[in-house]
Amino acid sequence: MTMDRAVKAPGKPGGPGRRPGGGLSGTSTTEGALSTLRRGLRMSPEFRTGLAGTLALALVATAGRLVVPIAVQQTIDKGLGHPGGPDIGFIRTAVLLCAVAVVLTAVSAYAMNVRLYKSSESGLAGLRVKAFRHVHDLSMLTQSGERRGALVSRVTGDVDQISQFMQSGGLMFIVSIGQLVVASALMLVYSWQLALLVWVAFVPLAFALRRFQRIVSAAYTQVRERMGDLLAAVSESVVGASVIRAYASEERTGQRVDETVEAHRATQTRAQGMVALTFPVSELVAAMATAGVVVAGVLLGIDGQLTAGELVAFLFLVTLFVSPLQTATEVLNEAQNAIAGWRRVLGVLDTVPDVADPGEDGETLPRGPIEVRFESVGFAYPDGPPVLHDVNVAIEPRGRVAIVGQTGSGKTTFAKLLTRLMDPTSGQVLVDGVPLGRVRFSSLRERIVMVPQDGFLFDASLADNIRYGRPEASGEDLVLALTELGLADWLEGLPQGLDTPVGQRGESLSAGERQLVALARAYIAGPDLLVLDEATSAVDPATEVRIQRALDGVTRGRTAISIAHRLSTAEAADEVIVFDAGRIVQRGPHAELVARPGVYADLHASWAAQRAI
Repeated sequence: MTMDRAVKAPGKPGGPGRRPGGGLSGTSTTEGALSTLRRGLRMSPEFRTGLAGTLALALVATAGRLVVPIAVQQTIDKGLGHPGGPDIGFIRTAVLLCAVAVVLTAVSAYAMNVRLYKSSESGLAGLRVKAFRHVHDLSMLTQSGERRGALVSRVTGDVDQISQFMQSGGLMFIVSIGQLVVASALMLVYSWQLALLVWVAFVPLAFALRRFQRIVSAAYTQVRERMGDLLAAVSESVVGASVIRAYASEERTGQRVDETVEAHRATQTRAQGMVALTFPVSELVAAMATAGVVVAGVLLGIDGQLTAGELVAFLFLVTLFVSPLQTATEVLNEAQNAIAGWRRVLGVLDTVPDVADPGEDGETLPRGPIEVRFESVGFAYPDGPPVLHDVNVAIEPRGRVAIVGQTGSGKTTFAKLLTRLMDPTSGQVLVDGVPLGRVRFSSLRERIVMVPQDGFLFDASLADNIRYGRPEASGEDLVLALTELGLADWLEGLPQGLDTPVGQRGESLSAGERQLVALARAYIAGPDLLVLDEATSAVDPATEVRIQRALDGVTRGRTAISIAHRLSTAEAADEVIVFDAGRIVQRGPHAELVARPGVYADLHASWAAQRAI
């Protein structure tokens, strides 16, 4: 067969979409806030659902706020200033119309809130699902470059910050813009001179806020990063509680958590301090603008260009104009926090999966025993030395092969490449003559199942965890599978049988029992190729014997590859492949290799000596 070099998928280690070390991409903090906002909205089209109606209600709610200053002006100039004395009927009508307008404004504001909440929640739910699913599309190598707590923070806490802004700050932003526009328009109607005075007072502040926003944006990006560090430290201390207690390292762990809490507090305080600067400045400008309007308005009134009612109404309008600018502190605070969170979420979505599913363009493999072939395969972790060198090996269908070697020799990397948890940096892996990169994930995961060293169990019942390999399996199917594995007596000894809860991460079971569940899960999935990565390393000798006996039946008719730590697995295999320093150095049956001087004979002698102790 011709050895063609595998074509690398976008985002390979060191390529686009990846950061050194295999972590997630981060959207640059230099990207403008509006650009980030536009990208985020494109990612969540649900935000735009019914937007026209929401904006129309916002316009009604905002326009309704003009009723009070207009009513005051009309009441003073026409009601109280009537030539024949106060016109009570006119005043009553004006008050009644004002009351109706206020009620209409309140109803419109309520309807606007409800619509905004619904669209924002739909959009954020869609964004959260996209980010979560994209995380699962990333390879184990990419995920391992990001601490679990920080990764969870991107999908949860950062989206929550966006939610808070969209449902409060975003609403305030919409209403404030409308309020500024309609207040400015009515101010021009009453007095263009006073309107110009107000704008001259506030335009410099608007330009200053625009420049200040970039500084605040960078500060809040740091806040979100420190929050990720905090969640990572807390989650690790909770998950690793048993190890912390075993080594009496509570004080060190507490100190680490304290440091991340303090780092988050410091960055949050610094960011909020920056935002707080805008409030006294806007207060000062507002006071100066109001004073200027009073002085200039009186002069215009003396000159006959402005009535008393218009001046009072104009002062109401100045309040409506200034109010959005004074709330800019809160809006800016929430907006920068949300944009920083949005950047981190977009950083997840921008990370190109380095192990991509070919999807509809991929191939579906027929069921049946699998042939495996590695052609000139090499692999290196990001920024690290090569761990596999020019591996060329073929494994025949229905073969039972043991992969052995010292720690760090490349055994587990070999297994991960075979199951396409990672892709090689050179060469290609083929199953039944098809490069793994061209096989649909749905077909690949159905035909090839890997049992890792630490078979993860979910916080559910024993039945649910085993059924994870085949969701449609009945209780009878599960019992039959456990019986065929020789585990019927173990099942009968459990307090609630298949309904026994395993606890978080399977903590209610022993390490050996967790491996038994992982094996049963893989067995009931019915794969054509079973990869066992140190699958018996955590069980006691008696359980190991029982599993080995059961595995004879499990692997019969299937291709089975075992990453062997206990060489009893190698003794039972049809063939042994020996790795050393990332290369295949020996291959053959156990009896042949153990009788020949070399790496395998040395490993077997060391293992046998340890068993004899």
